[in-house]
Amino acid sequence: MDDLRRSRLTVFFRPLLTVPHLIWLYLWGAVAGIAVFINWFVALIIGRPAKPLQSFIAAYLRYALTVGAYFLYIANPFPGFTGEPGSYPVELELPIEPQKQSRWKTFFRIVLVYPALLVATLSIYPVMFLFFPVIGFAWWATMITGRIPRGFRDLGANALRYMGQIYAYSYLITDTYPCSSPYVGMALGSPVVTVPAAMEAPTAPEAPEAPTET
Repeated sequence: MDDLRRSRLTVFFRPLLTVPHLIWLYLWGAVAGIAVFINWFVALIIGRPAKPLQSFIAAYLRYALTVGAYFLYIANPFPGFTGEPGSYPVELELPIEPQKQSRWKTFFRIVLVYPALLVATLSIYPVMFLFFPVIGFAWWATMITGRIPRGFRDLGANALRYMGQIYAYSYLITDTYPCSSPYVGMALGSPVVTVPAAMEAPTAPEAPEAPTET
C-alpha cells in the first residue's frame, strides 16, 4: 500500500531521472507503432490481434504508464525498462490473450477513438498541469511536505488510467470502448495501486459501513 511518502530529492530531480526512460520509450514506441499497424491488418483478416504482437504492444503500454506514474510522482520507485506485469505499484492491467474483435470496429478504430480523445483533452490534460514538475501544485505540495496529497495522487492515477483505456482501445489490445468519464470508479481517499484498462467499465466502490459502538 502506498504511504504517499516521496523523497524530496528524487522529486526535485524527477525530470532528469526520467530522461533515460523517455529515450527508451521513444525508441520502443517507434517499433510499437509499426507493430500496431501490422496488427491492424491481422485483426481485419482473422478477427483478433496476433498474440506475439499483442504481448509486445501491451508491454509497451504498461511501460509507458509506469514512466508517466514515476514522472508525475504518482508512484515513488524508479521503474524498470521491460513493462513486465506486476513490476510496478501503478500498473496498467491488460488482457493476456487476444480478444475476438469486430472487423468493422477495427477498420474504423482510428475514427471511433476520437470522442474519447476529446474527453481526455477537455478533462485529463488540464489535470496534468497540476502535476507538472516545478510549476504544478502537486510538485510544490510534495516538495514542502515530503508526501503527495492523497487527492492529487488519486486524481493523477485515474488520469493515467483513462489514457491507458484510450490507448488500449486504439492499439487493438481490447475491443471495449473507454469509459464515458475518466472518473468512473474513482474513489478519492482510497489506495490506487493499479490502473485497469478498458476490459470492463469499473463500478463505483460501495461506501464503507459506519463502525459500530461497543
